[in-house]
Amino acid sequence: MLHQHSGGWSGQDSGGGGGVGGGAGPITGGVGTGSASSLTSSSSNEGMSSSGGLHQQGGGGSSTIVATGNYHGEKYKYDRLNETDANADNRFQYVLAAATSIATKVNEESLTYLNQGQPYEIKMKKLGDLSNFRGKLLRSVVRLCFHERRLQYMEREQIAAWRMSRPGDRIVEIDVPLSYGIYEVVQDNSNLNVVEFAWDPTKEVGVYIKVNCISTEFTPKKHGGEKGVPFRIQVETYSHGDGDGTPKRLHVAGCQIKVFKLKGADRKHKQDREKIYKRPMVEQEKYQPSCECTILAEIPLELVYTSAIVPVGTATSNGSSSQTTQVAAVATTVVTPPAVLASRTYSPTELHKSQSFASEGCPSESPLGHDTDNVESPTSMIGSGNSAVYQYYLQPLSAEASAQQTAQWLQTNRFSGQARTFSRFAGADILRLTRDDLIQICGLADGIRLFNALHAKALAPRLTLYLTQDQSQVFHAIFLENLSCVEIANKLAALVQLSSQHVLDVYIEGPCGIHVLVTDEVVQNMKDESMYTVELLPDQTSDRYRLLLKSTSPH
Repeated sequence: MLHQHSGGWSGQDSGGGGGVGGGAGPITGGVGTGSASSLTSSSSNEGMSSSGGLHQQGGGGSSTIVATGNYHGEKYKYDRLNETDANADNRFQYVLAAATSIATKVNEESLTYLNQGQPYEIKMKKLGDLSNFRGKLLRSVVRLCFHERRLQYMEREQIAAWRMSRPGDRIVEIDVPLSYGIYEVVQDNSNLNVVEFAWDPTKEVGVYIKVNCISTEFTPKKHGGEKGVPFRIQVETYSHGDGDGTPKRLHVAGCQIKVFKLKGADRKHKQDREKIYKRPMVEQEKYQPSCECTILAEIPLELVYTSAIVPVGTATSNGSSSQTTQVAAVATTVVTPPAVLASRTYSPTELHKSQSFASEGCPSESPLGHDTDNVESPTSMIGSGNSAVYQYYLQPLSAEASAQQTAQWLQTNRFSGQARTFSRFAGADILRLTRDDLIQICGLADGIRLFNALHAKALAPRLTLYLTQDQSQVFHAIFLENLSCVEIANKLAALVQLSSQHVLDVYIEGPCGIHVLVTDEVVQNMKDESMYTVELLPDQTSDRYRLLLKSTSPH
């Protein structure tokens, strides 16, 4: 949440080049740069061209920002989080998969259009040296803030009014099934415009967010045709605390957006193109080119104030502030990673200590010793019960389900907009509805989606393997969907009753008895319905095991 501090924000954004240069990076095609000119007093944004980064430039207007919030419903003391080592390589890149507007002048901050309720990917990437981040998780917070100063003053009142008009909905939310590489998702019911998650900087990470409010909902006069207010997506990344558990903020970046109903963003892009292309070429050169995606512009740490971000259930204090910290209990929605399917729940700190990356066999997705790999289906990613909210996720709705259980199933399967409509329906009631009934009640898109979810059939696995131990005549089938070494490692660990962190390597026996390291490519070329014997080979230097697959299939 953003409020004015000392100098305040300037009313106009004076910087914001949209051009992008630099070396090879993880993003191809055009990239727009959301300038942080209204957030910083820096004359230019730091370039990020090394280690696969993208270089961006932009001017800056003189201003100061306070990013505050009662995160997890707790009132924290606001203080500078400038404890990061000045020499530390804390460069990050966040790329929003949404096009920038062509109708933005070159001296203005780029503007990105989004559709309401549509999931958009934000790719998270740590630039530079990753050696100090192996075996560690970072925490990131995504906020949807007001861009204009007048609305920042009354942000709390605006959000409260929105909550009253849209009970049960969130302003911003994470689409968990589409996201990958994220863990411990927290969507606090008391902070509708804030979501939090953990991620591994050594892995491919993409979080899909949905913005459920539109820009015109916050305009003072609603007579039709109003110009919607701009929002700001702000991403803050923190490290877990060292000894005292206090997190350190590593990086903050943001971009300006506007949100439209239905396909309004697409129509707005079309209108902008028609408007600009009708102008003379000299006039067109005054505007930024539209880019396929948006790089969130860095906000210098020394100019950002924010509340301390801590794991759920912990509290922090800061001796430099004279205020005291009041901790309030709040309801939260927590999504846990597949690793927690094992024997117990790990705290973020414990995960840091327990994870290791002993092998490079699986590029960027090594399962070896990593307890929180994001490889399972969306069902398993939800976890094993840390949050009862998600226990029905992607499970078929039972005909014996009560009205309350039916409402819970609708919420967790992303039908929250229909939960009120079916609030008095039991499982049997809603299952009796035909496809046409649901389309008439919910509309075409949601009606078809709900019907398919209610009558979903299991998808055929891409690869089926039959495994046995100790030459037993009893075989167990495992079904693979992603065809990755991470997935097969987790399946094998469960079969031999080991936790994933105790699996060091997975090998398959090759010609002449050689041991071939299993990689994604090896899994993708395994023959369907092959039979293997699984052997456990203890590691001599640790308490972990290497798993060896010996083929027993007839040749």
